[in-house]
This record gives sequence, C-alpha cells and structure tokens, in this order.
Amino acid sequence: MNSPTNIKQLAEMAGVSAGTVSRALSGSGRVSPKTRERIITLAQKLGYQPNLLARNMRMRKTSTVGMLVPLGHDDLQHLSDPFFNTMSGYLADALADHGYDLLLSRVIPSDGRWIENYARSGRVDGVLIIGQSNQLAVIEATSLGYHPMVVWGGQVPGQHHCSVGSDNRAGGMMAARHLIEQGCRRIAYLGPVEGPEFGARLDGVQQALAIAGRGEELQIMPSHCEPAAAYDDALGLLRALPVMPDGIVAASDVTAISVIRALGTLGLRVPDQVKVIGYDGLPLGELVTPPLTTIDQQLRHGARVMVDLLLKRMAGEPTGSVLIDPQLIRREST
Repeated sequence: MNSPTNIKQLAEMAGVSAGTVSRALSGSGRVSPKTRERIITLAQKLGYQPNLLARNMRMRKTSTVGMLVPLGHDDLQHLSDPFFNTMSGYLADALADHGYDLLLSRVIPSDGRWIENYARSGRVDGVLIIGQSNQLAVIEATSLGYHPMVVWGGQVPGQHHCSVGSDNRAGGMMAARHLIEQGCRRIAYLGPVEGPEFGARLDGVQQALAIAGRGEELQIMPSHCEPAAAYDDALGLLRALPVMPDGIVAASDVTAISVIRALGTLGLRVPDQVKVIGYDGLPLGELVTPPLTTIDQQLRHGARVMVDLLLKRMAGEPTGSVLIDPQLIRREST
C-alpha cells in the first residue's frame, strides 16, 4: 500500500471524510476517540506526515515566535553575548514545550516602526522583546495596537505594554547593601546607565547608599555592555581614579567579569583588595575565577512566565505585567 501524500488520500483509505482526518490529526475535537485512534494508527502505519506548513498557512499561523533584541543603547553588543544566549535558550525550551519554534533577530532601531514591521511580516505569531534599551516609547506605542507581545525588562509607572522582569531597583539595593555588609567603604557602579533596567539598578544602588548615610560617595562609571568594550572602559576608568574603590557593583554579569579582568591587569586582587558583584545570575558566573557573586534575576523562571503570558495574549486574553524578586547568590568575588 502506497503512503498517502495528502489528507484526501488518507481519508479515502480510512473510509472517512477529509475533515474527519484533519480533526483527528489536529486533536481539535468532534471525532470519537475510537475513530481518532484508528486514523492516527493508520497514518503512523503508512508513514503519513501532514503538511504542517500548508496547514499553518491556511490557519494564518506560523507556529513561530519572534525574539527581538533591540540594541539602541549599545550597538556594539551582539547576540553572542552570554546574557542573550542564556535567555534565548530558556525561551526556546519553554516555547518548544508548547510546540513553537523561536526566531531570533538583533535590531538596531532606525525608526519608530521596527516592532510593527516585524510583527506584521507574517513570519511570527507573537513577539518577545528582550530588554527595553532606549526604545520604551516605541514599545509603548506599538503595544496600543499589537497585542501578542511580551517584553523582558523593567516596569515604569503607568505602562501599557506587558513586561516580565526582575525588580531592578530592589536588586541594585541588594547589591550595594551586600558590599556595605562586607565592609566596603568606597563603592562604585560600573556599566550602562541608560534604559529602564540599568537606570533602576543604579537608582537602587544610590538608594541603599543614601539609607546608609553614604549617598555622596558613589562613583558612577558609565560603560558599554559588550565584553571587550566593557574591559577597555573599566581599565581606562579605574586607571584614571585618584582612589581605587574597594567595592564595585557591575550592571551585569558580563560587565562584572570584564571588571575582574581589568582589575587583574592593574595588579589588584578580587576580593582581597576590591570586591565585585554582578547582576543577572548567568550560569557563566559560577565558572569564572573567582566565582562571581551576583544578583540572580531568575531567568529560567522569567522565560517561562514570558511564554505563558504570550500564549495567553496570542489567544486574545488580557494579562498584566509580572515583577520577579531578585535573589543574592554569594560566591567568592565578594
């Protein structure tokens, strides 16, 4: 018996209508369990593979979700960055559990329609945006007319778009308090300062120092995110300081690793002479020397929350934003 090449041929072999075969294979209901089992068994026996692409085109469904990474704040960053690698892996795993593929794109925003143009391209059923960068206004405007979109990032008062992310202000406070508790007297912040996420982390650091009565002591050192650029920035900024800090809050784990490398170049030991804490909770932090103390954003959990919310929004359901409590992971860099 030849293998059928379409639903009509399989239906003729099974003695049922093509619609019955379609419903049986898609699990969409209105087929008795006995008939569904008979059709599935026959399809497996004959090696029939439904044309999912054609079916999706008829349904205007791609079974694909787009992940957009806007880099308006730092066009030196790449998708090879450990943070994006980690987050995309977690998102791909969560989407695969629901039968979706992940389409990954890096965007250097050039106008206010970059999300809309991508979302309306027909390539994806929904969009996940990783980081608000300096594109908060564009994200807000797009969310008013495009529903199946969830953003990883900070929250701002009155926002319309749906976001998932760690409480960056609380995380910044946690990082600074930890350094104070470790006896640090001269604390610096090194990393990006632009955008809701980084700005909130810096605000948290400043707030913790103000509560401790040391708000005027913070040394703020803006830098890039990309590892090589962050290393060059850290080396130049630290070398130019008249007095070296004894504690550094890095804006991300990748930045923290670059800071540790720069301190080594300057002949300074971590944590003996300078203590360093990162932010993200990347698995990479456990593998560097010394292992990195960090503020854990709970990225795996966050990725699953993002996917769950996006699927609800793709189904037309309303959702709110979710704020995740960060956690301190203490290792040997502090």
